[in-house]
Amino acid sequence: MKNAPLPVIEPPKFDPRSDAPLQINAPLVADWLVRFLQEEVTLRRGFQNVVLGLSGGVDSSLVAYLCAKAFGPEHVYGIRMPYKLSSQESLDHAQLVADDLKIHCHTIEITGAVDGYLESFEPDVSPARRGNVCARTRMLILFDQSAKLNALPIGTGNKSERLFGYFTWHADDSPPVNPLGDLFKTQVWQLAHYMGVPKVIVEKPASADLIVGQTDEGDFGISYPRADRILHFLLQGYAPKRLETMGFLTEEVALVKKRLDSTHWKRHLPTTAMLSTTAIGEYYLRPVDY
Repeated sequence: MKNAPLPVIEPPKFDPRSDAPLQINAPLVADWLVRFLQEEVTLRRGFQNVVLGLSGGVDSSLVAYLCAKAFGPEHVYGIRMPYKLSSQESLDHAQLVADDLKIHCHTIEITGAVDGYLESFEPDVSPARRGNVCARTRMLILFDQSAKLNALPIGTGNKSERLFGYFTWHADDSPPVNPLGDLFKTQVWQLAHYMGVPKVIVEKPASADLIVGQTDEGDFGISYPRADRILHFLLQGYAPKRLETMGFLTEEVALVKKRLDSTHWKRHLPTTAMLSTTAIGEYYLRPVDY
């Protein structure tokens, strides 16, 4: 009697529209990030208080919720820094977070500081340059407030923005501690839902609120979910051609790869000309730097 042939088991077909590779264990991630904040802010740097720019967007809102849990609301300072073109909705959503968490919330209008420079010296400034001036002015204020409040500035940039270079250099990336830097935007949304960030904030279109009507995805030319899936596999070492055979659109793979490659310089400290074997950040490294 012949043995019956073994059945051929086909692997499940890959679905490029699936978010399965980006799913997180939200309770575990939340616990880890709270512990990360406590260790980096208090144990390593000796601060009891933290300060962050509270924009009304999902990223800064989520960071506020994490910080309130890590340090207690009495030790968290949220700073609203509107410009004359900022939307009222952003201000309202930032206040909604502050009221829900019972954290400190201060509002510092930046229009005078920004326009004092632009209207006097650069009246024909482009919207993009104006946005960069706003972002850097906000960071100047945040660090000055940190000195006043004896509070460490906390960053709010997510992994998708960092990989796309979608931030103002020496502004959004300046705070020394960032709990969201290894979370894709789609993962930020997952964690924000778990942490109780108001749905009105989590579900609104992401925007830097630097230019009227601006949205992140409008600037990118691709949605966050589609970009995050491609970024995930590119970082795993998959070549663009391989992603195309997996079902990702050729033009979207090319778009994401170009943004990733062309903004690599923004994810590093300034390049130092090395003249010795003790160049800071090149040869002179502490064990934690390796």
